Amino acid sequence: MPEQSETPRSVAVVGAGQSAAVAARTLRRRGFTGTITLIGDEPYAPYQRPPLSKELLDGSQTPEDAELLSEAWCQDNDIALRLGAEARRIDTTARAVELADGTRVPADRVLLATGARARRLPGIPEDDDERIVHLRGMTDALRLRELLRPGGRVVIVGAGFVGSEVASTALARGVTPVVLEQAQVPLAGVLGPRLGSFCADVQRTSGVELHTGETVSTVRTTPDAVVVTTTSGLEVAGDAVVVAVGALPNTEVARASGLSVSNGVLVDEHCRTSVPGVYAAGDVANHKHPLYGRWVRVEHFDNANKQAMAAAKNILGHSVVHDDPHWFWSDQFGLNLQHCGDPHGWDRLVVRGSLDERDFIAFYLADGVLRAAFAAERGGDVYAAKELVARGARPDPDLLADEDTDLTDLMELMERTELAEPVGDAAGTRGN
Repeated sequence: MPEQSETPRSVAVVGAGQSAAVAARTLRRRGFTGTITLIGDEPYAPYQRPPLSKELLDGSQTPEDAELLSEAWCQDNDIALRLGAEARRIDTTARAVELADGTRVPADRVLLATGARARRLPGIPEDDDERIVHLRGMTDALRLRELLRPGGRVVIVGAGFVGSEVASTALARGVTPVVLEQAQVPLAGVLGPRLGSFCADVQRTSGVELHTGETVSTVRTTPDAVVVTTTSGLEVAGDAVVVAVGALPNTEVARASGLSVSNGVLVDEHCRTSVPGVYAAGDVANHKHPLYGRWVRVEHFDNANKQAMAAAKNILGHSVVHDDPHWFWSDQFGLNLQHCGDPHGWDRLVVRGSLDERDFIAFYLADGVLRAAFAAERGGDVYAAKELVARGARPDPDLLADEDTDLTDLMELMERTELAEPVGDAAGTRGN
């Protein structure tokens, strides 16, 4: 994709969340002295989203605790915040972002960090009742916190990571969670049936009323409860309903600006869109990933950070490739779960440790290449596995499963083996 060559004098970030905050900090730390404007449609300064289903929801954190950039910091670092402002389109000819109120924000470079919105289901009213919550923003979390009263019940549609975290937080607050999941096991599409069954067992043994293979058909409200009915005829009621069935990228500004869009804003390895001078990062970016050789859009906190840093550096004229293999975590039911890589196309699963004891790491391989790992209570192993994924390693499955083999030592062993191997024609296809 072509790029403008001159040094920018102004940068506008459409969106005021995780990616926007990290990009602004990176630009200033890298010596950019021009104008930076963050345009956000929420009334809040940039804040972290992971606490929305955990610490903020359980009351152990305040909204101020979740702040990424305070208004005072923005003033000190000459960052203009346009909060509660809706962006309509980017005028790439005049180099400006047009807002819904008719004003224009000048910008030599634009970073789209518009994130994603909660996916809705047929049969779910459009928030016409305060007791139906699509958990995506600060306002949603604060409203749900008031609805989680000890001794009550909450119905959660979706048993993915967000739904599971809400269920875990509800239990800790003395609320009984009833979880409805369309698949036969939670997270089967991400983790596979074996690890999905592990997640289901964790929920059930923790006290969650989990119903799998259930598709929601209707949701109705009464003065005393919200009632959810499934296509099988199951009917469950709660004081509130949380819809946690994924998210859709916010691509409206990109489409109105003529950018290439497909399951998000298409960006190359430098986070550049199809229009020169416009970049995208975070949940909205569908990234042509150099490591995986395909388009990948992820909704991870860590990816939002690293992609934003890469985009900011490229905005300043550096040539930075974003090829991170991805990593995320989830704290739920007293467990720390971590995942790295992309298991797409995996054909072999190797487990080290014990699923029964909830202390393990599982490795996903495709044609012998380590593609991803998922672990419970083994953060150090995930860190090592991520390095192996980044290198496109082909580790011996027996060594991966062997508790006596230190994964860090395995990396060093593979490095020595690679250095000792011949290159060029003597190594067959190696080096081509």
